[in-house]
Amino acid sequence: MRHWHLPDTHNVRDLGGYARANAAPTQWRRIFRADNLHHLDAASRQALREAGLSLVVDLRNARETEAEPNPFADAPGTAYRNVSLFEALAPIAMLGSPFDMGQRYRDALDRCGQPIVEVLTALAEAPEGIVVFHCTAGKDRTGIIAALVLALAGVSDDDIAADYAMTAQATPLLARLRARSMVLGADPEHVERVLASDAGTMASTLRHLRDRHGGAAAYLARNGLSATTAARLVERLCR
Repeated sequence: MRHWHLPDTHNVRDLGGYARANAAPTQWRRIFRADNLHHLDAASRQALREAGLSLVVDLRNARETEAEPNPFADAPGTAYRNVSLFEALAPIAMLGSPFDMGQRYRDALDRCGQPIVEVLTALAEAPEGIVVFHCTAGKDRTGIIAALVLALAGVSDDDIAADYAMTAQATPLLARLRARSMVLGADPEHVERVLASDAGTMASTLRHLRDRHGGAAAYLARNGLSATTAARLVERLCR
């Protein structure tokens, strides 16, 4: 099941079921990507625990986590890590000036290798069970981490870009973020650029990853991800 339909969040997705080059596909119920989990009620949290949730990695910054705390931060039975990732990709931060989203992603890869590796290491070394990583929209910070995990596992660029583009289906989430931006006085056209999840944006990011950094494995190794940890992460998703 690609989408996990919980009533109080709108972009929880399983990274299973993707074909890999010369290997079995990625497996279901291993690694999830998600939007903000702050609104999860007790029943939704329990549903995730019963599904096997073992770790939540929160990619939001301190302002975001203070304003909307993560319900798993102090929850017994579920590990929690907060790794603030690419603060410039937080939705509010992106409202300030016009920009090219693809360039933002490329800059994030070029400048933020160490925290990216910290996130992937946490996913690889988590207790047995489902691991979830998320930001606010589950699109930008989460999208880059998902792309790297899938690329490391040998998933095609086309499938990674299509996975990224699925956020466009999260209509209630996008409506909420759009309304919040309008309250802050943001330019409507700029807001739509921030909220867009065009497959071409991720495709250009993956080309940059390959052309400048030699691909996901080389990029992550250069930034400190050991071969053992990389193999453990792939095994977690694929076996």
